Amino acid sequence: MADLKQRIEQRKAVVGIIGMGYVGLPLARTFWEAGFRVLGFDIDSAKTEALTAGRSYIKHIPSEGIAEMRQGDRFAATTDFARLAETDAILICVPTPLTPSREPDLSYLVNTGEQLQPHLKKGQLVVLESTTYPGTTRDVLRPILERGDLVAGRDFHLAFSPEREDPGNPNFTTRTIPKVVGGFDETSGALACALYGACVDRVVPVSSMEVAEATKVTENIYRAVNIALVNELKIIYGRMGIDVWEVLDAAGTKPFGFGRRENKTFFTPGPGLGGHCIPIDPFYLTWKAREYGVATRFIELAGEINTSMPDFVVQALMVALNDRGRALKGAKVLVLGLAYKPDVDDMRESPSIALIEKLRALGAEVAYNDPYIPVTPRQREHDLGMESLPLSEATLAKQDVVLISTNHTDYDYAWIVAHSRLVIDTRNATAGVKEGRERIVKA
Repeated sequence: MADLKQRIEQRKAVVGIIGMGYVGLPLARTFWEAGFRVLGFDIDSAKTEALTAGRSYIKHIPSEGIAEMRQGDRFAATTDFARLAETDAILICVPTPLTPSREPDLSYLVNTGEQLQPHLKKGQLVVLESTTYPGTTRDVLRPILERGDLVAGRDFHLAFSPEREDPGNPNFTTRTIPKVVGGFDETSGALACALYGACVDRVVPVSSMEVAEATKVTENIYRAVNIALVNELKIIYGRMGIDVWEVLDAAGTKPFGFGRRENKTFFTPGPGLGGHCIPIDPFYLTWKAREYGVATRFIELAGEINTSMPDFVVQALMVALNDRGRALKGAKVLVLGLAYKPDVDDMRESPSIALIEKLRALGAEVAYNDPYIPVTPRQREHDLGMESLPLSEATLAKQDVVLISTNHTDYDYAWIVAHSRLVIDTRNATAGVKEGRERIVKA
């Protein structure tokens, strides 16, 4: 332990990060800025080649920053997992999605562990950052790493520290977001705390890996449940002719006992959940809870409400078209925004995907515009095969309805409304639009 701790303190430790995506790449940048030598690993050669050439493929990480990292010899990206033997600490940042039956899909983690194990050496620290259910690091990853002669806690160190990235959020970075750390044993925890403490502002040590794992799923379940609540309120108040966004804005003026915009605890409705965490992580805990005979009714109900929101939006769109004498079948629909939240290029689990697929299935001619996603990438379960249309008066004039799914700040909503026949607003993006409100339907 003393040797690794000293190497960390002197910035001589080599940090290997597996997975150069929305979590791993910012983490690599953070360790590089702190003076460490960093090796980035990914099975996608297109990513490693781009990084080697000093190019970024993530909007909020500029290529200039990658090019700067490539100067000198303190950062390299590779697909060669044999180079893990060069590292002192290995951080795992790979996807943990759901299967089609909404059960944990740990195949990426298992495959990573199997690729790592032959190159594991004595004294190394391994930290899992991928979000998962309590017990994964101990019961799934550890046995894979121990298939050789090395044993966790004796020959190598093991810990869990959940990623807390918020892509596109200008107020928080990897360095400024507190880092929760739980170790397999006291030594592992202390080393992991020392490693992260060398590059982030605050480390929050907890008593075990399981507590750290539970911390992350709890954070995202909290958000999922509260979003489900305001989504249900949107449906109820909509039937009553009450604007839910006006209600929430008024309720948010209470200085206690209710979420407020200024302290970022304010929840708003939308067309469904998106992103790599909130639509997925709650189901990791509900799956694990069955092992203990616990029915997670509250969490699953929230999931049902949130996953039903695209259907609610499609129904509202159909009714709005019908009121104007137009059937959905054959109608031209332009979806504004594919990203799961404003001003990012990340469309993982975006509700826009479900909206497009549902509208297509009902016979609509669907197109989209997103300034950050010019072409839809092939995903694990979706391949929309679409290109972003230019947002022009001519484009809007051809549409029967414009569906605002992601409220990018780049959009001029007054201009969009002025040149559209019908606008379905799922985000209250048109709140400030004065002219043409008869063409706006909130959903």
